[in-house]
Amino acid sequence: MIRFQALPLLLASAMLLLLAGCASRPVNPPIAQADPTAGYRLETRAARHGERENLLVLAFSGGGTRAAAFSYGVLEYLRRTEIRTREGRTVRLLDAVDVITGVSGGSFTALAYGLYGDKLFDDYEQRFLKRDVQGEIVARVFNPAHWGTLGGVATGRSEVAAQLYDEILFNGATFADLQRGNGPLIVASATALSTGSRFTFTQRQFDIICSDLGAVPLSRAAAASSAVPVVLSPVTIDNHGGKCGSQPPAWLRPFLDSNDPPRPAARAFRTLRAEESFRDSTQRPFLHLVDGGVSDNVGMRGVLDTLEISEALHDAGLPSPLDGKRRVIVFIVNSVSSPPTDWDRSQTPPGAVQVLLKATGTPIDAFSFEAVELLRDTAARWQSMRKVRNSAAMAANKDPAVAAALRAPDAEIYAIDVSFAALSDPAERAFLNQQPTSFVLTDDAVDRLRQAAGRIIADSPEFQRLLGDIGGRVVAAPAGKGAAARQP
Repeated sequence: MIRFQALPLLLASAMLLLLAGCASRPVNPPIAQADPTAGYRLETRAARHGERENLLVLAFSGGGTRAAAFSYGVLEYLRRTEIRTREGRTVRLLDAVDVITGVSGGSFTALAYGLYGDKLFDDYEQRFLKRDVQGEIVARVFNPAHWGTLGGVATGRSEVAAQLYDEILFNGATFADLQRGNGPLIVASATALSTGSRFTFTQRQFDIICSDLGAVPLSRAAAASSAVPVVLSPVTIDNHGGKCGSQPPAWLRPFLDSNDPPRPAARAFRTLRAEESFRDSTQRPFLHLVDGGVSDNVGMRGVLDTLEISEALHDAGLPSPLDGKRRVIVFIVNSVSSPPTDWDRSQTPPGAVQVLLKATGTPIDAFSFEAVELLRDTAARWQSMRKVRNSAAMAANKDPAVAAALRAPDAEIYAIDVSFAALSDPAERAFLNQQPTSFVLTDDAVDRLRQAAGRIIADSPEFQRLLGDIGGRVVAAPAGKGAAARQP
């Protein structure tokens, strides 16, 4: 989520409130019939890539260009990390990635990699990371040529930003282009302003609102995911829900009206209920989306929901999304910074803008920490339950109630923390923490963020444990473009 250097846009916003116009915004088209087996969703990507025993997820946090550069450094490092497949082939770990979630700044790197694949490494720095994107947005906001769009009904600054993102990075691409590709599923997240819940750009989510995700430009998804409240306007989409026969999955229906959702999935079911409310397009014909960091600044909520639901279904003896998985590998790429302040040295309190930024940022950072700890707690709980279940004492215990109480998915969870706090060099850690959350950084800062990501992964004990378990190594130079095999 972007929190710094917002004053120019705030001033422009106040001025443009006086303007009115008749500009239109892009409209996401309706679908006549929802098809849960088609479109851009995890199930169709999994079918294309074949059955895998591992689920590998990269979760890219928010944080403007800081987040975009840091997550790009992760892609670079995984590109030069090789693993051995069950068939004895050597492939890049990057080619084993199944899902990349992206929030705010992280969504740009995620969406661009999903679109371009290895071609991203040729020019992403010049096209986006080492460019004053924020300055270009401000220039367009102050340009009278764009004032009709800025003052139009249901349009605004985010639509101007989306046009810029399309010109400099996405080149008119839509989610249909991602669907035609062979890369991982890219899940860009925004926040539905009315419910405060996550809104993901996947066809599963768009089935609920009876709309075709394939026609949605990637630039609008990036704009919605990074639409900082007040600084940038919400991105408005049309809700056609209730008109295409879309239904919640069969396993979910018994729980939707329950006041006692299955444990430990209460948080996940709260999100699912919020999504289900979008089916009523009579009461909600439009949805207004803002920065994904408001609801989940590290892109981890979807991962946690999947784990919690899988555990609850497994406990109930029902099929779960993780059946057949040996490993769930999550790289938590968290560029949330914690720059120090000197406020407590003075009896004069900080100004209104500083208070506003701190008041909104502190809860977001706290939730980011909680999300990472929840993943680690889940990994420890599953591991402990498996150890007890497989112990000699349990083998002798024939009580089915005891065995049922120790049910847990068989997958081993690897939670690989890629955050500034994990950096061993205190001077470099301080430098990265000082980088603003904006869409402009110095070239030196971009390079140091990229390099830091690789160092943090290399030093991670959890990453080393993963390499030891799957048979991997880090090569000295990036692997060649393209990969013949994607099966880990």
